[in-house]
Amino acid sequence: MLRRVLTIHLQMSTESAQSNGWFSNWLRWRPTSAAMLEFAENRILRNVKSKCEKRLVAIGNDECLMTLKVVQNNTCENKTPLLMLHGFGGGVGLWIQNIDSLSRNRTLYAIDLLGFGRSSRPKFDTDPMLVEKRFIESIEKWRSNMGIDKFILLGHSLGGFLSASYAINYPEHVQHLILVDPWGFPERPAESEYQRRVPRWIKFVSMVMEPYNPLALVRLAGPWGPQLVKKFRPDFQRKFYNIFGDDDDTVLDYIYHCNAQEPSGETAFKSLTEAFGWSKNPMVTRMNQINNDVPITMIYGARSWIDYETGYTVQKMRSQSYVDVTLIPGAGHHVYADRPDLFNDAVYECCNSVD
Repeated sequence: MLRRVLTIHLQMSTESAQSNGWFSNWLRWRPTSAAMLEFAENRILRNVKSKCEKRLVAIGNDECLMTLKVVQNNTCENKTPLLMLHGFGGGVGLWIQNIDSLSRNRTLYAIDLLGFGRSSRPKFDTDPMLVEKRFIESIEKWRSNMGIDKFILLGHSLGGFLSASYAINYPEHVQHLILVDPWGFPERPAESEYQRRVPRWIKFVSMVMEPYNPLALVRLAGPWGPQLVKKFRPDFQRKFYNIFGDDDDTVLDYIYHCNAQEPSGETAFKSLTEAFGWSKNPMVTRMNQINNDVPITMIYGARSWIDYETGYTVQKMRSQSYVDVTLIPGAGHHVYADRPDLFNDAVYECCNSVD
């Protein structure tokens, strides 16, 4: 049966061609469901010591965003709230090592981006600017429906890219912009330089996988999907060792269920990218469109594959406004999980500078 399903899948030009009877069988074949994702999320969030409220916030068109609200007893109501946006393939559960620290004196919100986690998974356009706009409008509708005037906006990776775009379009609602190892900022290198730097085997793999979504293999693996995640991302187990211990699969199960269901945000992300993950519309060329009165903090992992030099480029570009670049030693791309202590201190200090 695996060979038959593999053959069917490889004949499809994209996962958007999934339809009708065979697709419903496909869903049953993969060991995931919305209920299983919610269960995995609950297993993670039960480790939060602060008071948490979870709900689906309607944003129109029968769509909603999964929302986590955290309020501690000593939270100051007059403090500007913090909104956290996760990166590609993530969800609110991955902030588990940051929630308690960052909600000490202000309300904290974290949402699953549209198309990810437990938020609605609509079909996106393929035009990158329309995709970006839809993400941004979903955040703005969420803000409006929540009755929040201003917030400190923090985004990691893809969430950082979208946070910057939101600040361009709705600067009046952003009290401070915090970009954590943001994806999609640098411009793609010149073709000659690009060809020299990329190994041939990576070019070949990229060519083969080009028609498919980035995480198609997780779904293609069917019942072997959870083991595939454990095989290729054991680092996530180590990142959350302090909470779950050595042999606990809670985080890996959560990541699997976030990404084994119908691709939506994942498909949208593919529309935003060129080969090898470069952004079709690099954010660095647009950062001067953000109002000068919006302060920006850029936090990078010193060992990340994201080029932190882009942060200094933004700093020079916006010489008339506040831009701070912070490197977290010993941290890779997932700064918030690699060095949560240093990350939390940096973000907490940044938030306290606001009010």
